[in-house]
Amino acid sequence: MTSTNINTPNSQLYAAVDLGSNSFHLVVVKVAEGNVQIIGKVKQKVSLAAGLDEDNKLDADSLSRGWKCLESFAERLQDIPPHNVRVVATATLRLATNAVEFLAKGQDILQNRIEVISGEEEARQIYLGVAYTSANQGNSLVIDIGGASTEVIVGNDMQPIHLTSINMGCVTFIERYFSDKKLTASNFEKAISAAKELLEPHADTFRAFTWKQCLGASGTPQAITEILVTQGISDAIKLDYMHELKEQCITCKNLDDLKIKGLTEPRRAIFPSGLSILIALFEMLDIEEMQISGGALREGLIYGMLENKHDNDIRNQSLDSAVSRFHIELPQALRVRHVAVNLLQQASKHYSFKGIDADAIIKAATLLHEIGLHIEYKLHHKHGAYILDHMQLNGFTQIQQNCIRDLVLSHRQSIEIDVFSRYPKEHQHAMHVLCRIIRLANVLCVRRKDNLLPDIELKISPENWCLVFPEGWLKSHPLIDVELANEKWLQHKVGWQLDFY
Repeated sequence: MTSTNINTPNSQLYAAVDLGSNSFHLVVVKVAEGNVQIIGKVKQKVSLAAGLDEDNKLDADSLSRGWKCLESFAERLQDIPPHNVRVVATATLRLATNAVEFLAKGQDILQNRIEVISGEEEARQIYLGVAYTSANQGNSLVIDIGGASTEVIVGNDMQPIHLTSINMGCVTFIERYFSDKKLTASNFEKAISAAKELLEPHADTFRAFTWKQCLGASGTPQAITEILVTQGISDAIKLDYMHELKEQCITCKNLDDLKIKGLTEPRRAIFPSGLSILIALFEMLDIEEMQISGGALREGLIYGMLENKHDNDIRNQSLDSAVSRFHIELPQALRVRHVAVNLLQQASKHYSFKGIDADAIIKAATLLHEIGLHIEYKLHHKHGAYILDHMQLNGFTQIQQNCIRDLVLSHRQSIEIDVFSRYPKEHQHAMHVLCRIIRLANVLCVRRKDNLLPDIELKISPENWCLVFPEGWLKSHPLIDVELANEKWLQHKVGWQLDFY
């Protein structure tokens, strides 16, 4: 039995296959009403680069592992028109002297052509995958650490400006600098120094650019983010965090004994080498912090095939898809959004939201605040948070998605103030402000009616927030008066003072 959805014409299915140096990946998407929805992902660790000998020849075991993986991919690809499939191979098959042998049999297995793409083309596709799935915020530095190569790109919007591919990766570096499996300060220093040496010819060029954000594409950055979140550090990747992780590795002494809270088993064997390369990148390129991107090479391949079918505003596309999918009452969501944006504009005169895109977060959270009604009413704020914790909002970083989720969770009923203690201190107060705003907007729109609310002034002092209505308005709208009184009590319970008249 094939896995094709009987309601999905094959012409709407697309697939990308990435034959990487560490893992082989397959992603299948469905195109419906202009939206791209992932309906299948397969990842198999093949460790192709580990099979390269001193003469860059792949050994028999690695060839066999690769072909066996392709056999499982081939069955899934039978359901998809060949012209909707793109298969690419990267660094290891660029290097391997017997790549022709692997490719010939691989193409017979897949019944699709395999392209061995250059490092520059790989970097370009990675950037496109990141750009299509992440927010565009001016110049971006994008980094992807693969098994045998590392791609570094500076781009703006959908256009890569400068890119390079460097022959260093987490599989090849683990073989060279941690071959004895010892996690020592000396081995880490050798790996970091080697990475810096390879980066040196490119560093000045990349440092000459200014960028608003640095995005890490999958692999090592994803592994580090998972560790930070598990260890209660809901923050971007920073250099001091990585040095702390290096020390945690050294404490374990041996690769076979490497255990770090949050580090998954599939990443364990190559984590020290990937961490070393990323430390070198941060130090050589003066990177302050890195966020996780929503996509990488595979997404670049998919969207390249769909370049005439996508909406360039990834955030709007993602939010519109969620509204449609979960049958959110759009007029009410827009009412709450309008009030919240107005309150945020007034609050911004008193508070700094540095490091948080407060406008984008509050707009998304208000649009999705009733997403949990798809399940039921009583605890719909909790259902909404659960849904958002298990779906991808393309165009938003992981931290931004966490902010949206927690605002949806906190927009009604009792305030669980501890939810915001997981954020860095500089973001906690901003989240408190956004929480108060979304709660007030939700209360003020309780009538679910257009053209009801007057102009409302938000007066803010160090101790107190006060909503000022036109004289007599609240008296003539007793429901909203009562709801605000209840909200005043709920905010008072967590130490937030609220008045209204």
